[in-house]
Order: sequence, then structure tokens, then C-alpha cells
Amino acid sequence: MTDSATPDSKPQPSYKKTLRLPKTSFPMKANLVQNEPASIKRWRAADVPGRLAAERAASGAEPFVFHDGPPYANGDIHLGHLLNKVLKDFVVRSQAALGRHCPFTPGWDCHGLPIEHRVMQDLGPKAKDMSPLAIRKRCRDYAEKFVKKQSAQMQRLLTQADYDDPYLTLRPEYEAQVLRVFAELVERKLVYRQRKPVHWSIENQTALAEAELEYYDRKDTSAYVRFDATDADASLLIWTTTPWTLPANLAVAVHPRAEYGLYATPSGKPAWIACELASQVFRQLHAEAPAPTQTWRGQDLVGQTYRHPFMGDGAVRPVVAAEYVTLDNGTGLVHTAPGHGVDDWHTGLREKLDVYCPVQDDGTFDNTAPDWLQGKSVWDANPLVLERLTQSGHLFHASEFDHSYPHDWRGKKPVIFRATEQWFVGVDRDFAPAGADKPTTLRKQALDSIEHDVEFQPDWGKNRLRGMVENRPDWCLSRQRSWGLPIPAFFPAADTSGSGPARPLLTPASVRAVAAVFEQKGSDAWFHLEPAELLAGYDPQADPDASDWARTSDGLAGARKGADTFDVWFESGSSWNAVLDGAWKDKQATAEPGDAVFPADLYLEGSDQHRGWFQHSLLPALAVHGSPPFRKVLTHGFILDKDGFKMSKSGGNALAVEDVMKRYGADVARWWVATLGVEGDVKADWSYFDAAGEAYRKVRNTLRFLLGNVGAVEDPLTLAPPADLPPVSIDAWALGAFDRLTERVRADYRAMRFRRAATAIFDFCNDTLSATYLAAVKDRLYCDADAAPRRKQTEAVMAVIADGLCRMLAPLAPHTADEAWRALTQSDAVDPERCVHLLAMRPESGVSVDSGWDAVFAARPEWLKALEQAKADHGIDNPLDAGLSVPDPDGVLARFDPNDLADLVGVSRFTTSAQASAVDVIDLRNAPRCERSWKRDPTVAERTDGGMLSDRDAQALGV
Repeated sequence: MTDSATPDSKPQPSYKKTLRLPKTSFPMKANLVQNEPASIKRWRAADVPGRLAAERAASGAEPFVFHDGPPYANGDIHLGHLLNKVLKDFVVRSQAALGRHCPFTPGWDCHGLPIEHRVMQDLGPKAKDMSPLAIRKRCRDYAEKFVKKQSAQMQRLLTQADYDDPYLTLRPEYEAQVLRVFAELVERKLVYRQRKPVHWSIENQTALAEAELEYYDRKDTSAYVRFDATDADASLLIWTTTPWTLPANLAVAVHPRAEYGLYATPSGKPAWIACELASQVFRQLHAEAPAPTQTWRGQDLVGQTYRHPFMGDGAVRPVVAAEYVTLDNGTGLVHTAPGHGVDDWHTGLREKLDVYCPVQDDGTFDNTAPDWLQGKSVWDANPLVLERLTQSGHLFHASEFDHSYPHDWRGKKPVIFRATEQWFVGVDRDFAPAGADKPTTLRKQALDSIEHDVEFQPDWGKNRLRGMVENRPDWCLSRQRSWGLPIPAFFPAADTSGSGPARPLLTPASVRAVAAVFEQKGSDAWFHLEPAELLAGYDPQADPDASDWARTSDGLAGARKGADTFDVWFESGSSWNAVLDGAWKDKQATAEPGDAVFPADLYLEGSDQHRGWFQHSLLPALAVHGSPPFRKVLTHGFILDKDGFKMSKSGGNALAVEDVMKRYGADVARWWVATLGVEGDVKADWSYFDAAGEAYRKVRNTLRFLLGNVGAVEDPLTLAPPADLPPVSIDAWALGAFDRLTERVRADYRAMRFRRAATAIFDFCNDTLSATYLAAVKDRLYCDADAAPRRKQTEAVMAVIADGLCRMLAPLAPHTADEAWRALTQSDAVDPERCVHLLAMRPESGVSVDSGWDAVFAARPEWLKALEQAKADHGIDNPLDAGLSVPDPDGVLARFDPNDLADLVGVSRFTTSAQASAVDVIDLRNAPRCERSWKRDPTVAERTDGGMLSDRDAQALGV
């Protein structure tokens, strides 16, 4: 009987083998861009984060303290923000999925140079006539505008946080907590004021820290210069890459154990040069180095003197010893200007040299410099200095070279080293930390904590942070800007500059008194209140640390307020005190209100924050608490374009987050983040988002298939698989596979391995479900009667898996997970406030799975291979036109329902043989085919409606 064999010509019924009408309202297409905002609106209306926090706190759930590093409040968010904020949201939501209590307070860094720089640019010339308070008002408005804008953009990424009450570094309660941290550092004698070289931004006229620098290639001039010895017909040959610093030269440093030779030169006096570098020096003149006429150890040169080639002050300058002198390049004799270099400054302190710096705030020379340099900028000075050296015969050689040079992170202009009065935290000063038995230093304490107290992910983060701490100088806290938190130092009335000999008033008690004022009135109070008002709660007579002048009757009344503001890294680095110990404390993950939440379980930021926020949070926390503010540091890389270059608007290779959201929606963008190996830098391109979209759709379509077949679940909290599920059933195998997935994803979420979790979920949906289980059970879902036990069993198992997948997927694709779960539970009709994000992941079902399934799946590839061979050899294109007879020498396969095994490989019939040695494909093309299931079945017969149906299908249709 052929497929079309029918004895009469009456119209035959048409049985469509298609998916049944969906039993839920989960849409076929994602439409994420249109639908996600509705999810955001619904979550906010239902206060999902607040409800979740309240429920978890009330249940005594295990707390997880996750502290947000504050992004800068300027500009739209970029792909780096997307990566960072989505990763953080993975943490928040996955901890909730694990059943933990993890409320999240977002923050913003609102003070500092980047905002003030932009505001001053916008104001233009009129800024010169504005008061600090007026400029601060503009800066505040600017920061608050971008906090609001970035908050909306971050919420559009579907991030879950308390956006109604974020921490902002400009809020009075935050500012007060920063000052209280500062008071603790003052109390431990870690804070000092000194005239010292620091990175100086000429454009913005302020000190900068290393974390506020960016390095760009720059062309400069290097020069070999002769300094004539005072009592000998010889010269000292120095090498410098900053000729403009030569007016500030006060010494020449040599390595005490290096060998130096006196070499004849083409013109001028013979010169002392390190013997190891002589060949390199003379190569500049395209000449070979002659043999030295004398050789001395560096220590023998120490104490010799020379005269400056153009200062004309008549003073002689010394040769001094310094261990930092290297023989890598130059001449081995180092031009030393204590006002323009940290090493030079330390040498100057030892040798009691003046910290001479003839360069003013605006980068021009003052009236102590030669008249031909006065008023000239340092950048214009280089050719003038070289010209003067050439005329006097002191220039040995000069040439241009390219090198990496520090630039202002906002103005993008080169910075200089310049000695100014600044406030510092001494990282090598002895102090007694809280609970310690003996004194230590911040550097030693930090290195010990990095080694023993903090977990790093990835591991290289430990070495990165250690290197930053090992090599950092003392922390320059002060900035010369209006928009910032004032350093609450007071100076006697006669000390108008704040740099005179009198000791300023800056004690733990005075700082705490100002903190109390700031907490009530904000830091603007510094600019409109008098010192006596700011110190109304302070009694200098009761303060043993008070300055003598402050104890006089008119001391405070006549005091002058300092003009410096804090480094923004100190403000953001004190966030643990404001958020974990301060105004936001009771909102954190505590078992009971008021419980300690310090330290945080996790800090998560980009790899640049080893230099920035990680380090600058660690140091003050160690000083105050004696322990780091974090138990774990998780680091991600930077976003690069597809060719590995840094993304930038000016470079034309940046992808705007707004465009990504318009094109893909948040869930696809989040899935892209979930698939990244974030331990290193990350490449981004439209094609990568396309690939993420394709993978996301496969997961979504798997959910859609599940929901289209299982119907509504009345009570998801009591949803369970059938109690009598046979271990040999394919449904038991699928549920067992889902149990293993749950265990793996739970472990990955706990370890914050989100890429592994996403990969496992995708593979399960794509392979275990779509390609295997769902393909195998399609026949029963399409063709079994609605009440058939086999079909009801499969639907029950699919419902459990659908519910579990939604909960498991919720941290990664929150809109899709919630939308699918609401469709599964018919939330719109039952309870509109139902939300998957209030639930933890499903526990493993613990279903019993027959061990023989391992043998089934080990042999399945061979069965499929045999079918492919039959297609090639015998033209059996449709597997349903075939049957399989497979070897089963141990009787393992005989335990299973042959219908399950037939469906597993898509054939019409499956038999086993204890005697067979190879797979046998049976050609069934001459057997009758069911017009509804397309299976070749011996029970197929013509039914009352004229169709050719198997007994199973005829019974299902009632014909």
C-alpha cells in the first residue's frame, strides 16, 4: 500500500503537523525595544527591589553586601558603562536567584575637575567674574542633570537598584562621612602639609594624582649640557628631557659606586661621564668615545662643585650621591631640581637644598628666573634655554625624541612636575591601626591585606593592585578647585597664602566639628560661613592638638579658611564609610537593622580601578578599620573596537549605547555581556551584537515552545514533576539533565562566572531541549490525546523546566524571563504583581534517572550515523520511513520504552537484539503511513472520516 492508496475519490481530510495553538500569551517575537520599557514601568510600580529586600530580610536570608563604585556624573553612558552596570546587575540578580538578600545602592561621583572643566568651558570668559559659590551652583546643576540622565539610561539596561535614593558624593550626609574618615587619618598622624613636587595641570591650575593622568605620545627635546666644575678645567655632562627645568637646578646626582671617566670632547672642557655610557653619549655626535684621562668612583665626585651655566647667581652647586641614578641611558650624572621631581625633592631634603620652583600656577616663569625667561611658559622656554646654552658653549648635543608623557585626564594637555604646598597622606608613616599590637604603615598594611585578606577574580588582579601599592608615592589629597569638598584647614589671619610658618588648625576634633556643619548645611557652608560659625561646635581650649594661635581669644575670629578641596579619589574612596557605615547603612544587606555591614562582600569595576577606586578605598579603610573594605575584587577589561583599538567618538569607532538599545533592546545587549570573557579587554562590533541576538533568540524560542505546550500553571510555588515519573522515561532523563544544569548554574552564579552560566543555559536550550528532548516529544505533544497519560507526564515535566528556566534566566535576561514566567503563570489574570524576580532558583527535583540513559546517549551517535548512511545508500530521506534494530547484548536498552527510543532518533520503529552486532536500518517505505503523525505503523487503517490513521491517532481524533 502506497502513501496515496485510497480506494475512492471522496475528499480526504487534511492533518496538519504543526504546533498546537499556544496555551499561553508569550509572544512569538521578542519586540524587546517596544516591550522592555513596560517591564521597567511594571517593576517600578510594584517596587520589586523594595519588596524583594523586605521579603528576604524578613525571612532571615543570607546577606550579600555589594557596594557600587560611583561612575562620574558627566555625559551619556557608553559601552564601558553598559558592560560594568550589566555585570553588576548580574551579581545583584544572581544573588537574589540564589536566595540571598542583596539590596543595591547605586552611586555617583559628582565633584572634581572633569565637571568643573566642562562648566568653565561652557561659561567662557564670564567665569572669571563669578564667585566660587556661583561656579559651584553651575557644577551642581550639571552633575545632578547627568545623574538623572545616567540613572534613566542604566534603568533602561534593566538594572535593579535603589535609584530613588542613590548615594551622591555631593549630598551633605555623604560629605560629612568623608570628613569623618579624614578626621581618623588626621588622628593617626597620617596627614601632613608640605611643599613638594606634584603633577600639575597648567590648564586647570591644580595638582593631580597619578590616577588623574592619561599618557599620550609626545615629541620633546633632550639635551646634553655641560656644567663647569668650580675648581678644575672640567665639566659635568648631564642629560635632561626637560630643558625648561634647568633654571631650577641645584645639584648633580651621581651613583656612588658607578665608575666615571673624564673624556676629551670636540669642543669645550673635558667632561665627566659614566664610563658605561660614554660610547652611547659620543654616538650622538657620530664619534667613538676616546679613552678617559681619569676614572673616579661616583663617591669620589661627591662634594665637588660647579656653577650654573646661565643663572648668574654666583652660587656654587654640589655633586651629591643618589642610589636611584641608573646607567640605562643619559650620562650617569643627573640634573637635580628639587622643585620639579620627587626623587630630586628627596635628595634635596637630605642635602638641605631649597625646594626652588620658579614656575607659577599658570606655567609661566616668575621674577626669580632670568629676565629672558620671565613671563614665558615652560613650553616656550625649551628653545630659549637651548639657544642660551648654545651661545655660551654649554650645549653638548640636543635632539628631538618621541615618548609617552602624562596629560591631564580632562584637559588632555601635558602636565608638569611642580613644587607647591599640598596636603598629603603618608603611606610610609608609622601609625597604630585599629586593633593592632604594633605600629605599621599604610603601605605595609595594604600589601599584607592584598596578600591574605582579599580574593581576586581574575587572579592577576592581586599582582596588579600589589604593584600599584608598592610603587605609589604619598597620596596628594589637595586640589586647587572650586567644585569639590573643602579640606577644612584654618590658617592664622596673617598667613594669607596658607603656606606660612604657623601650623594650621587641622585636628580630629576641628574636622569633626566642620563635618557636623556640612551634614546639616552641605559643603557650600565653607564658602558663606565665617570660621567661627564653621567651628561653633569646636573648643580649641579642650583640644590638645589645636594650634597655639587658635587658642587665643581672637584666633578663630580672625582665621582664614584654606582654599584647597579634596582629591575626588578620596571622596569616592571613602564611600564605604558613607554607604556601609553611614547614611545608607540600614539599607544594606543586614540580618537586623543596625547590624555591621563592613566590609563589603564584593567590589566590581574595570581594570583601571586598581590604580583608582580599589586602591583609594583600601588605604583609608585600613587606616580607620584596620581591614580592607572588600572581601572580593572582581575586575573586567575595557571595550575595544573589532580591530583592538580604543573606542572614542573622535576616532569614529564608538558604538553608542542608545543605538545598541534601539537596535537590539536590553536583553540582547545583556546576553552579549553574558557571553564575554571579561577577564581581559573586550572587542565590540555590530556583528558581535548580531551573534548575541541570534543566540538569545534560540533561548527565547525554546521558552516559547515550552510555554506553547504546557498551559497555565496555577500555583508556581507548588509546581512539581509527577510523583511516579518512571526513571526509564525520556521525561525523567530531561528533568535529570535540568537538575544538573541547575546545580552548575547555581555554582557559576555563586562564583560569578556568568559566561559559563550563559553558555550552560544556551547549550541546554539548544542541544538538550531543542535538538534532543523537545524533538523527541513533539510527536506525543502533537498527536497524543489531550488526556493521554504520556502527554500529561511530558507537559508536567516541561512546566517544571519552563518555570526553572525562567528563574535561572532572570539574572541575565530579566525582561524575557519575567515575560515568559508571567505567561506561564497567567499573572495578568491571576495576580498582576507576580514577578519572577521575587523568586529564587528552583531546587533540584531529585528525580531518579535510570543509569542506562548513559548507554543510550553513548550509542545514539552510531544510530544516527546509520540513518545517514541509509539515506546515502538506499535513498531513505525521511527517518520516519525507517526503523532501527540495534544491538543490546547486556539487555540495557530493553529496559526502555521503544517508543521513547524511536522518538529520540526520529524513526517509526525501534527494536533491540541481544544477538545483533551492528545497527540495522529497516526500510519501512512499503509500510502504511499515518497521515497525521507520518509514522509508519502497522495499525494504520482507513477511518470513518476517510483518513489513514494509526490506532493512537484515530483514538485521539475520535474517528
